[in-house]
Amino acid sequence: MNTPSSPVSPAAEPRLTSLSHGGGCGCKIAPGVLSEILKGTSALPVPKELLVGIETADDAAVYRLNDEQALIATTDFFMPIVDDPHDFGRIAATNAISDVYAMGGRPIMALALVGMPIAVLSTSTIGRILEGGASVCREAGIPIAGGHTIDSVEPIYGLVALGLIHPARIKRNADAKAGDVLVLGKGLGVGVMSAALKKAKLDEPSYRRMLQSTTKLNTPGPELAAIDGVHALTDVTGFGLAGHALEIARGSGCTVEIDWNAVPLLEGVSPLARDGFVTGASGRNWAAYGAEVSLDSALPAEAQALLSDPQTSGGLLVSCSPESVDAVLAVFKQHGFHAASPIGRVVAPSGAAKLRVHSR
Repeated sequence: MNTPSSPVSPAAEPRLTSLSHGGGCGCKIAPGVLSEILKGTSALPVPKELLVGIETADDAAVYRLNDEQALIATTDFFMPIVDDPHDFGRIAATNAISDVYAMGGRPIMALALVGMPIAVLSTSTIGRILEGGASVCREAGIPIAGGHTIDSVEPIYGLVALGLIHPARIKRNADAKAGDVLVLGKGLGVGVMSAALKKAKLDEPSYRRMLQSTTKLNTPGPELAAIDGVHALTDVTGFGLAGHALEIARGSGCTVEIDWNAVPLLEGVSPLARDGFVTGASGRNWAAYGAEVSLDSALPAEAQALLSDPQTSGGLLVSCSPESVDAVLAVFKQHGFHAASPIGRVVAPSGAAKLRVHSR
């Protein structure tokens, strides 16, 4: 895979975020529009070996290879969420690999997806993006074994990520059980911070906090999948905490309740949200699924925006038995996820709302 050539001087380049109409997982097509698009697609034959497909909007496809191994396949790519090329590559790669961990698997290799405006960006900048992604793959212990490049109007970078898992340990997003506790692995607020960054209103300490969160690999996934009491697993990305909690609720036929006061937030995010630093994707998310959410009137004004805030490389969301909570938190802590916290529970279906958020 060759890096495209470009005559552009690095000194003449614009900010990366100025080249994208939406950054990170905020680029995702809104869930309502996506549902409408997929509604018109023809159903294809599904082989019995395909253990996880598109039926519950899960994080990755899973295909049984034999009695001991199943292949996890996923892809994720987006436009810049930050201006530093190396940081952009790191964030995008971390985000893509996360879907393997979210199924409970271990990554084995990746392919790079690269679309760059070669008349606008220098080869050195493009190379730094790719090196950022490669550094994360080295951290994950996997090679980038190939990929594809195109000349694109906007910068795009991401990975195809492949992993392996024992078929008995696959953790779907649809297998939560009434009585389960929900545990979130990372704090919310990446979309809010990225909105502030794009308007040059994010200070350096806040940028570092955002970077630390978005480049931290969700390595607890395989160990969480090995805990008998863990029933469902996903990661919180472009549809926000509310959107991915709703996927769990719909798939399992239950209702999810979230205690807002228990939800971890990245430091400094609430004031930014109150000041209006909210992505357009947050509004599109809420327009798509807000009718399924019941909000306590005592919630702070920024809660809705943070619930629908698109998380780039967000945390794992675990649905587990109450008896397993301590073991789940211990795994998170062992991997350095000190913000991990129980945030709610799964209950029997009741009423029209699939998700209830309260403040106690």
